[in-house]
Amino acid sequence: MSVVGEVLATWRDPAGPVGRLLSAGPREDRSLVIVIAASVLMFVARTPELARKAALSPEVPLEASLGINLFVMMFILPLLAYGLAFVSHLALRAFGRDGAPFGARVALFWAMLAIVPGMLVQGLTAGLVGPDSGMAKLIGLVVFVVFLWFWGRGLMAAYPVERAAR
Repeated sequence: MSVVGEVLATWRDPAGPVGRLLSAGPREDRSLVIVIAASVLMFVARTPELARKAALSPEVPLEASLGINLFVMMFILPLLAYGLAFVSHLALRAFGRDGAPFGARVALFWAMLAIVPGMLVQGLTAGLVGPDSGMAKLIGLVVFVVFLWFWGRGLMAAYPVERAAR
């Protein structure tokens, strides 16, 4: 299935695409591409808000805002995502779940990529009506909750509950 098809499938059943990615075996190249694609698209989602801020506050030029955000999204965010995936792996192992660190990475990275359509809507809303408006904050909250749902369901697919033998 195509990436767009898998993203749409994630909005229906978040565990399905993560399970399909994990069934292909541990492919670090694929997980790296997923987190980089998510980072690029998240940067694109932020540009309307940055353009609005630059238009309303000309002391910080748009190029400076875009450059800083590009650096953060392309270099800092993937590093933080790898760290957060490892911490979630350790937490799940502490609670007795059995799985590999690759599963935690795929679950987080895929949730980051799958939430991009919501982030695009939130970014456009923040660019049109302002980031401090009630609507932009509400959409941001909904996007964050849906991201947590995607990530949680992905982790459940990557770290299945072991059934006790009778």
